[in-house]
Amino acid sequence: MNPQNTKRAIEHLTKRKVPIFLWGPPGIGKSSIVSQIAKEQGIECIDLRLSLLDPTDLRGIPFFNQEDSSAVWAPASFLPDRSKEKGILFLDELNTAAPMVQASAYQLILDRKIGEYTLPDGWSIVAAGNRESDRGVVFRMASPLANRFVHLEMEPNIEDWKAWATKAKINKTIIAFISYRPDALFAFNTQDDSKSFATPRTWEYVNEILESKPDDDLLLTMIGGAIGLELAASFLGFKDVESKLPNIEEILEGKTQEVPEETAALHMLCTSLSMRVDDESAGETLDNLLKYTLNLPGEFAVMIVQDLRERDIELDYLKSWPLWIKNFNSLLH
Repeated sequence: MNPQNTKRAIEHLTKRKVPIFLWGPPGIGKSSIVSQIAKEQGIECIDLRLSLLDPTDLRGIPFFNQEDSSAVWAPASFLPDRSKEKGILFLDELNTAAPMVQASAYQLILDRKIGEYTLPDGWSIVAAGNRESDRGVVFRMASPLANRFVHLEMEPNIEDWKAWATKAKINKTIIAFISYRPDALFAFNTQDDSKSFATPRTWEYVNEILESKPDDDLLLTMIGGAIGLELAASFLGFKDVESKLPNIEEILEGKTQEVPEETAALHMLCTSLSMRVDDESAGETLDNLLKYTLNLPGEFAVMIVQDLRERDIELDYLKSWPLWIKNFNSLLH
């Protein structure tokens, strides 16, 4: 499932308090989706790593009750209490926990209680983990535990990531490069022993590196440490074309029709233009942009228009629209 559909599915299932296990390769945003759902709904999210616990930690510590001479289990303090009415108990990296720890979670996941503790009614359980094929240190999940979940598998998706990256104000060069090289968003190879590889998470690191404005001689090493040296070299080569781009403001003001020749420069330009306008942009600005796209190779003109239409920006009323349709309608899909 792509991230957007995964998010929708989790939203539905958590409302019904159905336990979910979210599978996926490392670095694609599994935990981010869960925290985002909690934030949007205004509820708590407790991130619990069972791999850091002993089998007895979930059940709590026994103490002697003098009133009836019995042993009572004191619930663990990291579990949600009744002061927090609604939330998500997120068991991240559940399958990296030892089998005995996983077994101690059976009752909590299915019956919503363990020992003397009962999970509050307003709380739902979501677990997540990497697949066994992802070279992580994981333990095979026992069938009784696996049967306690609805299993969802998430995969990275270019369009979902670009929409997120735009809202998150990720460096426009990164977004343009991913548009140019879709394979660069997620480059995890189980046969490769490299410690650095590209994932949505490590592209966020690249963004932080660029924002820190390091010296030029450090860029390749630092970015290579996030996404791998080969891909870092390609990205920095792409970044160099920024100096060859026409002025964005002059394009939107209708003052230039200059078009770069290099494919990489065209990708960078199209991403920059579509990111600069929104549904509040003046009609004259949009018309100037549309007139400019008439000078672009067809696939790039269509790239800009499709991006604007996906964001529900109206173009049909613009003066240049009939001519644009005449030139490029056959390329639309």
